[in-house]
Amino acid sequence: MSLALTRLLQLASPALPVGAYTYSQGLEWAVEAGTVKDEATALTWIGDQLEWNLGRYEAPLLARMIAAWGAGEVEVVIGLDAQYLATRETAELRAETLQMGHSLRRLIDDLKEATGVPSGLTYVAGWSSLAAAWLMEPRDALAAWLWSWAENQVMAALKVVPLGQAAGQRILREIGGRIPAIVECALQLDEDNTSNFAPGFAIACARHETQYSRLFRS
Repeated sequence: MSLALTRLLQLASPALPVGAYTYSQGLEWAVEAGTVKDEATALTWIGDQLEWNLGRYEAPLLARMIAAWGAGEVEVVIGLDAQYLATRETAELRAETLQMGHSLRRLIDDLKEATGVPSGLTYVAGWSSLAAAWLMEPRDALAAWLWSWAENQVMAALKVVPLGQAAGQRILREIGGRIPAIVECALQLDEDNTSNFAPGFAIACARHETQYSRLFRS
């Protein structure tokens, strides 16, 4: 077993102390609105976001950040990070990635990893710095990023739909089967062809900010 694999599992683990479990990224409002109400609709919501939002924007961005970290091009990462932050449509989404980025930055210090990541960057920038420092293959890193996000979404769905544990595992099995193709697509996309156009997601996140009763911070 390679050390890179164990590091990959560590970085993708829900035990990573960045507070990801406190965010639903609009899923809680989708449940409130009745858009997500059972296993099938949860799979549709999570699967569509994974393919059309994360797969066509965050994953290609992550790949470019990992390459930039590997080449020592910190200024390139900072520029990409500013672009990413500008795409966060709501105050909650912006606060989420900055808070998680701050928490990960503290963890990098605690682990004594000299990744060169400055303070104040987003979660994706900090995560990509560790992926580069731990010499992860880009395909493996992207798959881990997407899996970690999907797993967090499923955990949120278990609480708010609610769903049973078996339903959650069925969703993850289906989602997991899609990830390799999404990763390959992401690696082939150049910057001009990336897009995070997902109006339903943006509306859900905006509506969540004024949702009266909620468990999650986004």
